[in-house]
Amino acid sequence: MKKPTIKDVAKLAGVSFKTVSRVVNGESCVSEQVKNKVQLCIEQLNYQPNRTAQVMRRAPKSIAFVYDNPNSHYVIEMQNGILSECRKKGFELVIHPTDSHSEQVKKDLASMIGTNLIGGVILTPPLSENNQLITYLLNLDAKVVRILSGSQAPDNLSPTIYVDDINAGQKITNHLLTCGHKRIAFIGHQPSHMSSEGRLTGYRKALATSSIQIDENIILPGEFTFESGVEMTNKLMEKKPRPTAIFACNDEIAAGAIFAARLRNLRVPEDISIVGFEDSPFSRQTWPKLTTVHQPNADIAAKAAAFLIDLMLDVPCAKPKSYGFQLDLVERDSVFQLAD
Repeated sequence: MKKPTIKDVAKLAGVSFKTVSRVVNGESCVSEQVKNKVQLCIEQLNYQPNRTAQVMRRAPKSIAFVYDNPNSHYVIEMQNGILSECRKKGFELVIHPTDSHSEQVKKDLASMIGTNLIGGVILTPPLSENNQLITYLLNLDAKVVRILSGSQAPDNLSPTIYVDDINAGQKITNHLLTCGHKRIAFIGHQPSHMSSEGRLTGYRKALATSSIQIDENIILPGEFTFESGVEMTNKLMEKKPRPTAIFACNDEIAAGAIFAARLRNLRVPEDISIVGFEDSPFSRQTWPKLTTVHQPNADIAAKAAAFLIDLMLDVPCAKPKSYGFQLDLVERDSVFQLAD
């Protein structure tokens, strides 16, 4: 049999469907007499209100993408991934760049949540690594989904999309080892960023598994920028013996490394092999094109948005608390096979 609708209830009660909606949603602008009459008709027809539709009417229909990241490629891909999911579900997206070290981020988000502008937040590193901020937002009754680096979710504080940088770092280092490289530098280490730490951990694991002693002098800290890639590579080129390969912590750093090598009349990859990470446009715009790790930022962001919208709609079907992404190696032209 056809399930009864709100219009069926309205017809039986002799009222408008808007009046039935007001009764179902517990609004106070309906008289007790009408309310009782509608309730009797609901019971008589065994009408079941659409819970998802009710929540969508009451809850804010905007989510915030909050980030502190200078990488425009990363930000745009994330935005596109979230927007794709928002458009499917009829949600709006609020873009909120911020300074992760500033207390203003709390004030801004509290204001947006307090005025019912947004009901949920997607946080990316390093904001997603700040448990104090996450707890603060949860205490404001906001829904929060984190995007983090890791091989699993670190806790049950809020739903997590995690990206296995350790496995990917080990994978790309193993590729260099397979090509005969033993003196491999790592540039762009940032101890405060879990993604950088994960990639370095993978690098260390690959070398240790191959019984290659790790030289801490060719592991250099730096920013995720082209300029920093140039600077770190210039420092590496002064080392004796010089590395035969460089693992750059992202593609922008790797592009800077290629530029610095060329200024020294070094051929890439014949004189020095260089790999990146992320598979950003930099990896395809350099010459030679970079061997790198593909990080599907749009897919990662879309999955985070799907989690968040389900939370905001209180979707009753069971959903996982976390979801992990494994990253794939992309082989191009920037790695040279050394002779045995």
